[in-house]
Amino acid sequence: MKRLSKKQMIIFAIGQLGWSILSGIIGAWFVTFYLPTQGDIKAGAIQFIQPGLVILGFLTILGLITALSRVFDAVTDPLIANLSDRSNNKRGRRIPFMQKAAIPLSVVTVLLFCAPVEAISGLNIVWISVFVVLFYLFMTMYCTPYTALISEFGKTQDDRMFISTAISLTFFAGTMLAYTPFVFAGMLRGAVGFNWSYRICFIVLSVIACICMLLPTFLLKEKEFVDTKPSNSSVFKSLTATFRNREFRVFVASDIMYWVGLTLFQTGLPFFVKVSMELDEGMTMVFMGGMTVLSACFYPFVNGFVRRHGKKKMVIFGFLGLALAYLITALIGVLPLPGMIFGVAICVIAAFPMALLGIIPQAIVADVAEADGIETGENREGMFFAARTFAMKWGQALAMLVFTSLAIIGTTQSANSNEITASALGLRIVAIVAVSFCTLGAVILGLYNEKKVMNTIENKKGTK
Repeated sequence: MKRLSKKQMIIFAIGQLGWSILSGIIGAWFVTFYLPTQGDIKAGAIQFIQPGLVILGFLTILGLITALSRVFDAVTDPLIANLSDRSNNKRGRRIPFMQKAAIPLSVVTVLLFCAPVEAISGLNIVWISVFVVLFYLFMTMYCTPYTALISEFGKTQDDRMFISTAISLTFFAGTMLAYTPFVFAGMLRGAVGFNWSYRICFIVLSVIACICMLLPTFLLKEKEFVDTKPSNSSVFKSLTATFRNREFRVFVASDIMYWVGLTLFQTGLPFFVKVSMELDEGMTMVFMGGMTVLSACFYPFVNGFVRRHGKKKMVIFGFLGLALAYLITALIGVLPLPGMIFGVAICVIAAFPMALLGIIPQAIVADVAEADGIETGENREGMFFAARTFAMKWGQALAMLVFTSLAIIGTTQSANSNEITASALGLRIVAIVAVSFCTLGAVILGLYNEKKVMNTIENKKGTK
């Protein structure tokens, strides 16, 4: 079978640029749009749903919708993965799913922000609930087959590292593009109003995202590069067989620790900036952008480090590097230094670990999936990547629960407010907990038998 050229790998990575834009829109704007602050309301924002902690006294309506939709999302991951693994489509097992999902995903993203009643209404709750579920369904239909192709398109270790690097860069780029409404919505607001200033930005971004997602489906012919036998296993049997793999279980356990630690930090960053560092919240974008750009500068060197030291050691180094960044975050207010110094130090120290952890874990999953296919004779790449995504989502959900529980320690949270009231003490505890999760992730990954996995792959190549 053919190997992808570097140009074709870049075309493949453009697909991730597309879906990461849409994922970034939901991550950055879903809560902000539907739970506006008092300042936003004065600027013209509309309240579409009842604000405050009105569900059992500790959860917002939007929080409940989000929680239920993520449960649905987690359940659909293995279902879509199994359908993709079992597909006999003449165009391949992955590309047809991606092509069918791209347009609906883009359209649903826009419609999610177009609640029909411009006032608090039960109809808006139904609208949001339906379209957020559809968003995660179509996102899974695109992303699960897409990530499975990392293993199938990556014929060599260098190919996998190049693909993993490229899609990590496009993921960062897509996420940053999703934040551009911070700039452009303000320019449109005087002409179209508060809500439509954001909707227009979302429409433009969704069109760009759709084109990006469709490009690899038309320009890459899967069958020219992949020749695998479809799986015959049911969803339950395939998922059980996937978690029967000891090395994968170890990796997933460490990966959950990573996602909890990372999500705690990303969720808390605006609060660390505003409450702990006592800086303007606009510095959140400066720190996040600076860390992203600096992290991207390290990307060209990751492949070389992996060749010399192996994936396992570099991921462990990444875990410990993030733990150090979070430890410095915990020291804000303890050491007599300006908040800006802490912000710069955290960005600089976290940049390289973010580069390592943004690239290497996907290549590890591809390695384990290939080795498992060699040992079992069954190609279940889709299920391996879906299982990793499943673990990631539960890690993120756990992090959100931990953050909202710990950040408010030392304060009184208003039941009628959409905004979390965080304290310096609560945020320091969050940072310490993040250190613990990252350290535990490093310890668990130490049990991963990288040598066994790589020997299995190399022995197969030696028999050809």
